[in-house]
Amino acid sequence: MRKIWQHIAELDPSRENVLLTSLNEENLGKKVLFIDGEVCAGAAEFRSEFLPFGKGKRGLVSLGERQFFLDPMGGEKKLIVLGAGHVALSVIRLGKMLGFQVLCIEDRPSFAKAAEKAGADQVQCEDFATALSTLKGDKDSYFVIVTRGHTHDLICLREILKKTHAYIGMMGSRRRVAFIKKQLLEEGVSEESLEELHSPIGLAIGAETPVEIGLSILSEIVMEKNKYFHQESFTKEMLDVMLSGEDYVLATIVNRRGSAPRETGTKMLIGSLGQLIGTIGGGCAEAEVIQKSRELFLENAKPACLYHVDLNDSIAEEEGMVCGGQLDVLLERV
Repeated sequence: MRKIWQHIAELDPSRENVLLTSLNEENLGKKVLFIDGEVCAGAAEFRSEFLPFGKGKRGLVSLGERQFFLDPMGGEKKLIVLGAGHVALSVIRLGKMLGFQVLCIEDRPSFAKAAEKAGADQVQCEDFATALSTLKGDKDSYFVIVTRGHTHDLICLREILKKTHAYIGMMGSRRRVAFIKKQLLEEGVSEESLEELHSPIGLAIGAETPVEIGLSILSEIVMEKNKYFHQESFTKEMLDVMLSGEDYVLATIVNRRGSAPRETGTKMLIGSLGQLIGTIGGGCAEAEVIQKSRELFLENAKPACLYHVDLNDSIAEEEGMVCGGQLDVLLERV
């Protein structure tokens, strides 16, 4: 199994990557990985059966009486912040809270140091053009331009528009933004490309302080991110643990009905000593899944099982979970 996790860790997020997992009792948990509709790795005996499912939305698919879970492999979401002023620092902090991998580019050493203290995963202290020229964008890259002046904004936007991206937002007055757009149009940039720019940046929530402006920016990014099914499947932290050889169970929501708290495809790792990475919603449902996962650590236990969680039962009602809902969770030893 570790070999397929290695393949997933090395995937190119710019390609169409899909993981299919058998949910049939006799082959529960066996997987095949597709890249651009072609089989890349996985259970050899199932490759021909999985061939009809090279692409699709996350969820259950059927082949005759057999059922599989189709999981598009969205890459880790990356937030690239250009600048490290007060608003940028708020964007960095909120981005980390929301689970983004955060890169900050800033050409002033003292400001770059502040970005490090704010929690950016990586800080590049060099001029914007040089830093961006070496950065490869992809459909999981969210660019936020919050530099100190229109000269730097222009440099950043010119370089970013050449890259694949999920989002580009730029802070600035209408006059400043109009000037930059006019300049780029004169350089030959198409109007269609400039229409992708979110400026004014952020949702209109009446933001005034740097933290409020940061909140409006991240709110817009989350809204754009969640319009599509290209969701992140495994965080870098999860894959690092899964490849480390440590003893964990992977819990994946493969089906949900009603008002269950998290979406299909949500994942969590549960360690043999009770360590948790990620969440499938917390509360009674998560506690049940954690309890069930302990059985997989026992000697001679099966490597995988499907566990049904009913949030309408008496225990959930006693805890005040009146919204109800049901979950089917695949538990796998990794």
